[in-house]
Amino acid sequence: MKTIRRGSAYWAQLALTLLVCAFMTVPVGLSVLAGLTNNIFVGLESGLTLRWVGEVWGLYRNTIFLSLLIALACLACTLVLGVPAAYYMALRRSRMTRLIEELLMLPVAIPGLATALGLILLYGSLSWLRTSWVFILIGHVLFTLPFMVRSVLAIMSAIDIRTLEDAAASLGATRMQRFFTVVLPNCRQGILAGALMVVTLSVGEFNLTWMLHTPTTQTLPVGLADSYASMRLEIGSAYTIVFFLMIIPLLVVMQLVSALGARARRHPLPDTPVPLAASMTAPPDDAARASQPQPQTEAPRHA
Repeated sequence: MKTIRRGSAYWAQLALTLLVCAFMTVPVGLSVLAGLTNNIFVGLESGLTLRWVGEVWGLYRNTIFLSLLIALACLACTLVLGVPAAYYMALRRSRMTRLIEELLMLPVAIPGLATALGLILLYGSLSWLRTSWVFILIGHVLFTLPFMVRSVLAIMSAIDIRTLEDAAASLGATRMQRFFTVVLPNCRQGILAGALMVVTLSVGEFNLTWMLHTPTTQTLPVGLADSYASMRLEIGSAYTIVFFLMIIPLLVVMQLVSALGARARRHPLPDTPVPLAASMTAPPDDAARASQPQPQTEAPRHA
């Protein structure tokens, strides 16, 4: 077998990659370790314990459930608002749609505290809304909607959604049929990528939430800051462990769903009826090739 010789550039890139990974993961690992020790100032010599994790669960479990509720509600809102908006902008590319796209990015460019202050000035007089978790949801939707729109719009631009629309329309599909059977299946990867960003950003958003929350609507990041500010460091570190235990399985599940969707598109099951969306993109099979007229070749002439 041929041995692959790697030069100095390869090892330099590998060393830089490992250094960046260590720079990002070592502080997280130390924080997790602090939440499992009896005394952070003594270190591992004090022994390992799950007592701090239990205290965090007893004190802050409501913030965990509220964060999950807001994240899922934010995902639903961005799907309902963002996917049709990206669909409209992909079909009608003009100065107006480009202006709308840039305006959608304003909540990302503006600091979260400024956006939260604007929401308070606009809706703060509504006491029923100000004390509800829906107020935090509005801020999260404003912040995460651009990520959903950009992800879906990028996929629609890459697959030339206008051509697929025209092909489906020529087959007699209505606008709603084209959207649900052609557009959505072909944009599945962009929707899943946008959903991944929306959920993670909503769960971890602090600036907006800190300004918009009330004592009864604390979310996970606000509770984490409160635990670090008012209690022992072990409690705050244990809160970090709970945060990871909540968000990592969610990310893994979403990644698996994305991978399974991509695999199903590449390897469809045999004897499965092909939907309209697949017929818009799938290449002709062997039967279709056989049904096409073949060029006739002249028989050889014998003397």
